Amino acid sequence: MRILCIGAGGVGGAAAGIAARRSFFETFVVADYDLARAEAVVQSVPPDLRQRFKAVSLDASSQAAVTDAIRRHGITHVFNAVDPRFVMPIFEGAAEAGATYLDMAMSLSAPHPELPYQLPGVKLGDLQFERAGEWEAAGRLALVGMGVEPGLSDVFAAYAKEFLFSEIEELAVRDGANLEVEGYDFAPSFSIWTTIEECLNPPVVYSSDDGWRTTEPFSDPEVFDFPEGIGPVECVNVEHEEVLLMPRWIDAKTVNFKYGLGNEFIDVLRVLHKLGLDSTKPVDVKGTLVSPRDVVAACLPDPATLGPKITGKTCAGVLVRGKDKQGSRRSSYLYHVVDNAWTMENYGSQCVVWQTAINPIIALELLAAGIWTGAGVLGPEAFPAKPFLDLMAAPEPAGYGSPWHIREETS
Repeated sequence: MRILCIGAGGVGGAAAGIAARRSFFETFVVADYDLARAEAVVQSVPPDLRQRFKAVSLDASSQAAVTDAIRRHGITHVFNAVDPRFVMPIFEGAAEAGATYLDMAMSLSAPHPELPYQLPGVKLGDLQFERAGEWEAAGRLALVGMGVEPGLSDVFAAYAKEFLFSEIEELAVRDGANLEVEGYDFAPSFSIWTTIEECLNPPVVYSSDDGWRTTEPFSDPEVFDFPEGIGPVECVNVEHEEVLLMPRWIDAKTVNFKYGLGNEFIDVLRVLHKLGLDSTKPVDVKGTLVSPRDVVAACLPDPATLGPKITGKTCAGVLVRGKDKQGSRRSSYLYHVVDNAWTMENYGSQCVVWQTAINPIIALELLAAGIWTGAGVLGPEAFPAKPFLDLMAAPEPAGYGSPWHIREETS
């Protein structure tokens, strides 16, 4: 397996550090528009493990450049680690070059032109699923939504379907943390570009009766008690790929995604929206065209650099409600918690990007071993969940040494 990792930001850097300890691939090419960033990621790999890594410059917005890089470096698997505005040129470039494709966020949505808070327009991933027949006919795989959320949460849902439940009433993805960043009043621990995109778009919810529908941003707040000391966090509806992926492979009466943003974060996002600073459409600033959202991102610290200043834990998981295999009522929260102190000590990466990065690397290892196979545009739910979760939890060096858990709910 020869991997092209496009993106040398926080997640791409964390992924390289995780992959360096594994033996399943021959070459790991780190590509970024800024060659110095890609070179820095390669240099961060321990010297005795660095020989399989290479840094190159690549414009992810150019399908032709992506195709050329795949062919030039003999790439078999493309790992998309940039923000979702670049999904389609990378996806199309991989298709043209005949490589397997993997991403963590899917093609962008567009609101319904008349009823944005009632009906979906172009949904997340629609542009990719439109091409599913072509990928399947070619016998090639595009594994989409394989980060943490989406990704690990979808694997949890598939595991619950196979091993825990006979009937699923609700798949409720819940993401929360108690992270604090020393020295900053406002410092997102993940890409602000992606955060604005998913938080200010109309959230999608699913029901078996009505299909996919939309609602207002930050709607339907609820307090969810996260495990391992994180505690109660108010969560709200946010647009996310799980709601678009899970119903394609798992029968559930309802599917939703809620994110523990916090009131301050929500207030900041609302102000950005009111001022038009969430827009990606370039505006003229003294003769220079700039995207307001890019300006916001440039004004904030790079999430990849925040690790030493972060304290706390982050949790990703899915609450599954329904009937167990014997037909009795069951409510289970399948989750994965990561402590920033642990990821910094063991990998030098902050916990949010590390928790995102570990999942595509595990998926690539399962593909390399032939344990996960398939053709077409497929989500994580389309593959057996147990081998993934077993490999994640098994101690190093056999596995990745990052256990997951199930908490049975009593209410």
